[in-house]
Amino acid sequence: MLVRFWGVRGSTPTPQRENLRYGGNTSCVEVRAGNHLFIFDCGTGFRVLGNALRKEFGHRPLQAHVFLSHYHWDHIQGIPFFVPLYDARNSFVFHSFRSVDTGLQQALEDQMLNPYFPVDMTVMHARRHFHEIGEERATYDGVHVTTRRLNHPQGCLGFRIEHRGKVVVYATDNEPGDPAGDRNVRDLAADADLLIYDAQYTPEEYVAEKRSWGHSTWLEGVTIARETRTKRLILFHHDPDHNDRMIDSIVRKAKRHFSRTVAAREGLTIRLD
Repeated sequence: MLVRFWGVRGSTPTPQRENLRYGGNTSCVEVRAGNHLFIFDCGTGFRVLGNALRKEFGHRPLQAHVFLSHYHWDHIQGIPFFVPLYDARNSFVFHSFRSVDTGLQQALEDQMLNPYFPVDMTVMHARRHFHEIGEERATYDGVHVTTRRLNHPQGCLGFRIEHRGKVVVYATDNEPGDPAGDRNVRDLAADADLLIYDAQYTPEEYVAEKRSWGHSTWLEGVTIARETRTKRLILFHHDPDHNDRMIDSIVRKAKRHFSRTVAAREGLTIRLD
């Protein structure tokens, strides 16, 4: 498997100089397993991934499965700017849950309604399919994707990708303290080779003013990694107010508890052979 990070920031893009080493684009992670391309979340990093895929595939058709953890802006706002969606040769299957107020297709298309965007979804000529999912396990030619619910306002999904004995877990936007959510994230992470986990806040920030905001801390991340025998922890969904030096400090603290910890940065590529 190959894992590549295109957007690592939470809440809102942060294109400031002091954030350039880790990156300011919002959530988007590419996973290649077998002959399949999987994309997890479509924040502003999705636009950059689209440009790279267009260069790689050229005139060849592109197919991908796109899994959305949820519908908050920082996880969908790259969709209107993803160039491969405007090419009729391409095909994409979007997977996510049905929210209380709307379905998957409507949730994505509504962000392009007048007056919020100058063009609508009709100009996207790629074949688009929308698959609403719950807690389940699906198989794509030997690649297994398990989905579990996490604890986040308005809902969120975490994913476990397994292929040829290797396991990658994508579990962003999860707040600890909910029994079902705590159990689910640990089930996903069991014996994972790579755990990509929400570490938006420091423990001090969380206790002081961020409870019930739907996010976690580096301390919870290392606790999960140790309990589940995770081999490597990737701290993800960096707070928009955490610059490069702040993230460096967080990684140093996390490594004291779990030495195999790094912070996600744009361009980081990990191969699991």
